[in-house]
Amino acid sequence: MAIEQEYVDRHPGSRALYERAARVLPSGVTHDSRYLQPFPIYADRADGAAKWDVDGHRYIDYVVGHGALLLGHNHPAVTAAAQAQLARGTHYGASHELEIAWAEEVVRLVPAAEVVRFTSSGTEATLMALRLARAATGKPAVIKFERHFHGWHDYVVPASSYAGRVPPGIPAATLDSVLVLPPSLDAVDRALAERDDIGAVIVEAAGASSGQVPLPRGFLQGLAERCDRAGAVFIMDEVVTGFRWAPGGVQEVEGVRPDLVTLAKILAGGFPGGAVAGRRDLLEYLQFPGAGPRTEKVGHPGTFNANPLSAAAGTACLREIADGAHQQRAASLAASLRSGMNAALCELGIPGIVYGQSSAFRVHLAGSAVPEAGDADGRDLPPGLLETPMPPERARLLQLALLNRGVQLFGTGGMLSSAHTEADIDATLEAWRGALLQLRDEGHLEPA
Repeated sequence: MAIEQEYVDRHPGSRALYERAARVLPSGVTHDSRYLQPFPIYADRADGAAKWDVDGHRYIDYVVGHGALLLGHNHPAVTAAAQAQLARGTHYGASHELEIAWAEEVVRLVPAAEVVRFTSSGTEATLMALRLARAATGKPAVIKFERHFHGWHDYVVPASSYAGRVPPGIPAATLDSVLVLPPSLDAVDRALAERDDIGAVIVEAAGASSGQVPLPRGFLQGLAERCDRAGAVFIMDEVVTGFRWAPGGVQEVEGVRPDLVTLAKILAGGFPGGAVAGRRDLLEYLQFPGAGPRTEKVGHPGTFNANPLSAAAGTACLREIADGAHQQRAASLAASLRSGMNAALCELGIPGIVYGQSSAFRVHLAGSAVPEAGDADGRDLPPGLLETPMPPERARLLQLALLNRGVQLFGTGGMLSSAHTEADIDATLEAWRGALLQLRDEGHLEPA
């Protein structure tokens, strides 16, 4: 197969490292999304909107640290803060002023944030949010939505993008406490009417898998109203969208105020870090007896919670992006990219669509409809179009074909940073057109 053979020939260094990795790492990777056959690229360095692999190839980077790098790689404000902190210490094992400054920035920017508790990741943040909801309501059951991803702990894995409805390794009793629903307010109404043990509803703010299947318009507002009436804690997962859609995230854009919000990625400026923020009365379950009205405490240790290095980088990042200019630049570039990619599909008569919100984009090469040349946010696409994913082999070959042309996607899409340029967009569109032609010539695309 020409695409794969070209990839193998171009990347001998990555191939050698993957063979080495496979001897000590399951499937040779440390994150499921980095798995790629015949092997992934191995990065050597990065700067701005680009990265270079061990074979010396430069890539326009649409992974951007799994969405964490709104400012791109090595932004001076973040790098300077981290370098200064390295000389002072990376882990004090004690409270420090930076954790306060970091929390103050979150409270300043996020509409729902009255107080904050830091974690080390987004997965830990959603775990903490669900535990707080159960403690506050005394109800064990959770509603989540099909294909929505909230990390990898037991209560959010079912029917996520990384597991089926009955994933292995999770006790049946845990699965019984999780109701997986379609993103339908009618379905939520039925569940709340039939059960009186629902303590929390958690939702990805942009829709399933970081917006791969966008939420219907008005869904978040309707969900907030229903949670309020039912006494369930409304948890908005803004791990991906927080600080990216706007300084205050999707909740700022949509005018929705959740009870709790989970954050990570941009929060820590490219370093490890997550947080739960929201209503003071809910987060007071973390307070020690005598320090607040609660008599029973939700425990929360965590060796690297609000460590000085992440706090320094995170504070610098949040101050840099607070006025919204970086978000607006990245979103404008993303709109241009989506429009150009759709124009190429239209010109070539290839079925599919590129869509997305804010500074994200998704590629869907499936179905029989050829799109119009223009931008699309995905929320007004024909019902059911996005329910059938792109065939996995087509998605794999698309990634390889673009890597051969100096563009790295994040799965079947990606995100932009404010470090991307118009030249990057032009180069990506050229690579996109070439990859489509090669996929079609080799018989990997459906006819229109």
